[in-house]
Amino acid sequence: MDLFDLNNNEYGAKPLADKMRANNLDEFIGQSHIVAEGSLLRRAIRLDRLGSCIFWGPPGCGKTTLANIIASTTHGNFVKLNAVQSGVADVKKAVEDARNALKMYGKKTYLLLDECHRFNKTQSDSLLPAIEQGTIIFIGSTTENPYASMTPAIVSRCRVFEFKRLSDEEIYGALNTALTSRKGLYQYKAQCDEEALRHIARMSAGDLRTAYNALELAVLTTPPASDGTVHVTLADAEQSIQRKALSYNEDAYYDMLSAFCKSLRGSDADAALYYAFRLIEGGCDPMIILRRLVVHSSEDVGMADPNALNVAASAMYAFEKLGAPEGLIPMSNAIIYVCEAEKSNSVILAMEGARKAAREVRDDNIPPYLMDNSYGSRETKANSRNYKYPHDYGGYVEQQYLPDSLKNAVFYRPKNNGYEKTVKEIRKKKGKADK
Repeated sequence: MDLFDLNNNEYGAKPLADKMRANNLDEFIGQSHIVAEGSLLRRAIRLDRLGSCIFWGPPGCGKTTLANIIASTTHGNFVKLNAVQSGVADVKKAVEDARNALKMYGKKTYLLLDECHRFNKTQSDSLLPAIEQGTIIFIGSTTENPYASMTPAIVSRCRVFEFKRLSDEEIYGALNTALTSRKGLYQYKAQCDEEALRHIARMSAGDLRTAYNALELAVLTTPPASDGTVHVTLADAEQSIQRKALSYNEDAYYDMLSAFCKSLRGSDADAALYYAFRLIEGGCDPMIILRRLVVHSSEDVGMADPNALNVAASAMYAFEKLGAPEGLIPMSNAIIYVCEAEKSNSVILAMEGARKAAREVRDDNIPPYLMDNSYGSRETKANSRNYKYPHDYGGYVEQQYLPDSLKNAVFYRPKNNGYEKTVKEIRKKKGKADK
């Protein structure tokens, strides 16, 4: 740290989000599903037994903070790299230093790699042997699905922990703490109206960093009163986060969202459009409405009109690319389509039935002829020859696919609505009349 660092810290140039970063597990906010007392991750951190892992989740949910907590509690060395800025040479140096530390001092090295999904195959290959041999303990941090965006060889050697967006209440509590904390905004004697704090919490969409930035901006730009106190109002909060406050209370917000969903299910396009725009005009992010629309296109329309999902997903994609106001046109189109489409809940009933069976029956005795014949015993390979290739029989041939304990189970039962009438006829021709 030099003179400029000291000045920056003294005069508050360090962002509030950085000042309020948790230093230990007890201060850590959110992610109770993975860091609760007695959880695997919490025990591993406390006992300094953490293996290579990947933290995956949206921005501002605590991935880097938890990695820093691990760094402060471990007895090993800690190296931090960014996949965007670091090349193969940086990785090789970190691995070589880790190897020397392990040989000479018996100290292990934790390597935190931010934006790890940006590592290409060459960079990943340079890291893989060190992970396999235990030379380093790898901690990757990413906002992208690692199973889709990272080298499978790396992912298969790591435990993936999925982080969730923080709840409004968790963010609200953190903002209250920041106002009174000596490492936060205590020196400004700031008072913030509850509705202002809750607006920031709600509009930050689960991103604590965004919430801290908005609160700090509101406090620093609000003129102090004659007694030196700073009073942040809802209007100040609206300006600091650049989103208009919802013109209804929290209960009304959820009631309107519920009314929108039930209007979709009830095939009332007029009501669904009204509630959608009532929400938007009140400050709701249109993406919330579009996400619900995509879900209901399968939950309530489903196989009665399979095209509903395409229309809803296309509308969401269009809005992401166009934004408002142009993106609201395909959104309205999709709302009307989903409302006017034939309805069937057969998809969700099939899903729930299959999920229940998967949890309760757990029969992994796959029929031998369905098994992968590229490995296994000679008997397994011989049995695989009994598989009937449907295309040799005109596209369909009857054979058992489910395990014996579930061979007569029926999860999907088409109804007599829309396209499902056609599905029933197709199944009937195959001799698959509904049981």
